[in-house]
Amino acid sequence: MALDLIYAATLRDSMLDLIDVAIDAGAGVGLLRIYAGSVPADADASVAGNTLLAQCDMAATSGTVSSNVWTAGTIAPDTSADAGAPTDATFFRCVDSDANNVLQGTVGTASADLILNAVGITAGDNVEVTTMAITGGNT
Repeated sequence: MALDLIYAATLRDSMLDLIDVAIDAGAGVGLLRIYAGSVPADADASVAGNTLLAQCDMAATSGTVSSNVWTAGTIAPDTSADAGAPTDATFFRCVDSDANNVLQGTVGTASADLILNAVGITAGDNVEVTTMAITGGNT
C-alpha cells in the first residue's frame, strides 16, 4: 500500500537546506557539471561514457530556500566549454569540492531544473546559467 505523505512547510524547507550542506561540503566551492549523453538512472550512477561539456563554480553558499524552493546562488559561467563538436547538454550534476555527487537534474533553456543560455555547446563556448531551482516534494 502506497502512502502519500505530506510534510509540514518547515520540514520541507529544512530538507531542501540539506542541498546547501552537501554541495558546500569540502574545502572549496561546489561544482556544477554539465554533460551530454544518456542520463544516468540516479545521481550515484557512473557518468562513464558521457561527455563533460562544461563545469561552473557555485557560490560559497550554494543557494537559498524559500517556500519549498531551493534556488542556486550566483554560478560562475564556464568561459571556455570543454566540449568538442557542437553537442546538446542532456543533464547536470552538482558535486561538492571533493567531487562527491550531490544531485542530478534536467537541463534546458526553459522548463528544466537548470536553465542555460543555450543547450548546444561547442568547445570554447561561454556557458551561462540563467537559473537553477529545485522544488521540494509533497506540497
